Amino acid sequence: MPKPSLRLAIALALALFAAPAFAQSEAQKKGYEISARSDASDRGFGDSRVEATMILRNAAGQSTERALSFQTLEKENDDVGDKSLVVFKSPRDVEGTALLSHANILTPDDQWLYLPALKRVKRISSANKSGPFVGSEFAFEDFTATELKKYAYEWLREETVDGVVMDVVSRTPLYENSGYTKQIAWVDQDVFQVRKVEFYDRKAALLKTLWLEDYREYDGVWRSHKFRMVNHQSGKETDLVYGDFAFKTGFGPSDFTPAVLERIR
Repeated sequence: MPKPSLRLAIALALALFAAPAFAQSEAQKKGYEISARSDASDRGFGDSRVEATMILRNAAGQSTERALSFQTLEKENDDVGDKSLVVFKSPRDVEGTALLSHANILTPDDQWLYLPALKRVKRISSANKSGPFVGSEFAFEDFTATELKKYAYEWLREETVDGVVMDVVSRTPLYENSGYTKQIAWVDQDVFQVRKVEFYDRKAALLKTLWLEDYREYDGVWRSHKFRMVNHQSGKETDLVYGDFAFKTGFGPSDFTPAVLERIR
């Protein structure tokens, strides 16, 4: 065993070596704290189910609609992510299409896609998660939960939008193969919900903006009932308009396995 003086020298050397890796600026600490508070504000919902309408608009303003449902199972702890299942109900060309997502932290999210036309389940590779989901302006990556530990954060400024005071926080993906170099989120200081997110592509150019609107409270849990995603580079838009959420419906892990996708057909 090293002598006390040697142990002290080793400890000091390790501390000096590790300090730069763990040092955070005040802006980084504040950005993390704001994001952690926002994440904690929606804990404890257990599971949820909701019906929704997806509205796709092209650059000329022409639109099409799709009906779909969302099921979510809350994560067990901070080291894993939520599980979700999206199933399209109509129109006929996408009916039965389903996306199962298991959000992870620093490892690639697990995602499986069921395509009725092929009658098979396809695992989505981590390299393809930045691609558009069923022709919408949402990427596969956007359909997994925004887990706290997936990003590095930095507080940028305080800003008032439509009379609501918000913290503006930059978040940089820490996981591999993200389609985004960074995201900038506007978090309100009242109920700590994200109201707007800007997504920057791999060239660091502004790609999309997501507005989260029509927030409603369910026994202390807040949910936006309209997601509006605008692609600034293509001129296309996609809205997700949600109905009423149902919580603690009895879903369990067995409802979020690839085998479930086989039964959907």
